[in-house]
Amino acid sequence: MEASLAFPLLAGLIGIALFFDFLNGLHDAANSIATIVSTRVLRPQYAVAWAAFFNFIAFMFFGLHVAETLGTGIIDPHIVSPQVIFAALMGAILWNIITWVFGIPSSSSHALIGGLVGAGLAKVGFSSIVWGGLLKTGAAIFMSPAIGFFLALVLVLAVSWIFVRQTPFAVDRTFRIMQFVSASLYSLGHGGNDAQKTMGIIAVLLFSQGYLGESFYVPFWVVITCQSAMALGTLFGGWRIVHTMGSKITRLNPMQGFCAETGGALTLFGATWLGIPVSTTHTITGAIIGVGAARRVTAVRWGLAGNIVVAWVVTLPAAAMISAGFYFVAGFFG
Repeated sequence: MEASLAFPLLAGLIGIALFFDFLNGLHDAANSIATIVSTRVLRPQYAVAWAAFFNFIAFMFFGLHVAETLGTGIIDPHIVSPQVIFAALMGAILWNIITWVFGIPSSSSHALIGGLVGAGLAKVGFSSIVWGGLLKTGAAIFMSPAIGFFLALVLVLAVSWIFVRQTPFAVDRTFRIMQFVSASLYSLGHGGNDAQKTMGIIAVLLFSQGYLGESFYVPFWVVITCQSAMALGTLFGGWRIVHTMGSKITRLNPMQGFCAETGGALTLFGATWLGIPVSTTHTITGAIIGVGAARRVTAVRWGLAGNIVVAWVVTLPAAAMISAGFYFVAGFFG
């Protein structure tokens, strides 16, 4: 374990981690607000403020199991060095910027995990990988959208049956109000799962430098700083991806938006409780496709959904390769 990094360099790495957290909020703002904006329940500027607030307070409702998984369950924390953290963050940040520019709703979470894996492989090879944690996370790539799809599909069918005697106007009015609840829950789940990933990165960096003693834990100042950075990123929105998530995959009404957000939120709550770093992008996309498929199969633009799935699969290895490249480049300056 290394313990010689000068404080200015340590502060700089923490700053890069918080910049990733900011980009995560920027990139994934669409996940929290796409449905409530596309159904015209809230204007975009109000929706991002709403989402940012619930992103920030998420630490009050969840434990830090996801942060522990990122810090110790993807690569061996004892091989972590400043060079590894720098490379992992740069791989994730660069991939996030590429997908943001092209409006592709890829996963910030899996970009970060790919970055860690790439840097770990570049340093010591396959012995750096904690296979149990990585395989659990890999399985979630497929499970989280499937669970989001299933829950949203069941919810929309159940709600349709419960409100079958109501007029469309009455149903629309009811779920315009209910969407405030579902959007809040989803933003809470997003803040609870995603902000913890950066917490884990900063905490394992501090651990590698001897600042946490013999035991890994997440200091409270790290929790508050990461929640703040993500909330700030959410405030700046992610309009390219909002358009893709909110209208290009399928058209939503307020009742469908409520079901998509609630199904996605339940999936995130379960994953966060289990300490699994899932993709909020995967989850809400699966839920949106679920409500579209409940209406009719042709309501979903399956070609676009397929392109998004390709981006999901490519994210982890792409970020890993970029990260490995940064690790070797950083070695020339170390």
